[in-house]
Amino acid sequence: MLDAVDAALVRALQADGRATYQALADGVGLSRTAVRARVKHLIANGAIRIVGVLHAGVLGMDVFGHISLRVAGPVRPVMDELTSREAVTFAALTAGRFPAVAHVRVRDDAALARELGELRSLPGVTAAEAFRADTIVKDAYSGSRTLRDVTTDPLDWRLIRHLQRDGRASYAELARSVGLSQAAARSRVVRLIDAGVVHVTALIEPSAVGANENVGFGLCCRGEAQTVAHRLAELPGVSFASTGFGRYDIIGSVTATDRATLVDALEAIRCCPDVGHAETWEHLSVLRERYQIDGGGTKAAGAAVGAAHS
Repeated sequence: MLDAVDAALVRALQADGRATYQALADGVGLSRTAVRARVKHLIANGAIRIVGVLHAGVLGMDVFGHISLRVAGPVRPVMDELTSREAVTFAALTAGRFPAVAHVRVRDDAALARELGELRSLPGVTAAEAFRADTIVKDAYSGSRTLRDVTTDPLDWRLIRHLQRDGRASYAELARSVGLSQAAARSRVVRLIDAGVVHVTALIEPSAVGANENVGFGLCCRGEAQTVAHRLAELPGVSFASTGFGRYDIIGSVTATDRATLVDALEAIRCCPDVGHAETWEHLSVLRERYQIDGGGTKAAGAAVGAAHS
């Protein structure tokens, strides 16, 4: 279980995994030395991993879908099929009206329709319903950011791959890995981060930090969904929130350390103005949770990354 200081450090590192120890220290009111020791301990004991997460739009995977599956018979065989699919970034066996849910990342709506059709044809699946995301308002792990126009070359991709392995690698280490000066490496990394190409963040190991309660929710709104989603994003425990269309106006997830905290978080969501119907499902077993996207070799030197929204 994290104490208040460690929890604050993790939140800061989720927002900026390359924040300096001094900046982190200023945020929690401790010395730089004390904060450095705490961060090193969090990493060493497996509570967090600090990595670079590539923006899905860089690879043209702009469309995000949440799929709810009805299953006849055992669910495990269906989960095995889900976890083997390249488009599936998250798959969980759930308690609720649907025994399984999946998140998919694909290039366009036509690809989403094809993926949905293939999921419906899996043995044991009797129905699959889709939520097509419009705007991801909050993502505590991958970040919610705009992808701006930027040109990438092979050196950029080598830096990105290094950050995917170790998001807090020093500029000196990054420079050595690609054969640049430290100043040149720093300039490239800052440009890639500022353009939204890569987001360096802390990925949390739930069992290590005591965040074992994980529930998904789908909401139907009375008013404008964007406004509601932004309110929800500020609530404690809400780790993901997205507007869109389909069965729900908003989908999201809540993480908590215990049932009492989880209940409080869900009650806060239900009390949010303009939330009409709220449906929840518990993630009993998460079989796949993939935040990394390997961009190696997928972009030619000098390719332009178009503007997109995560």
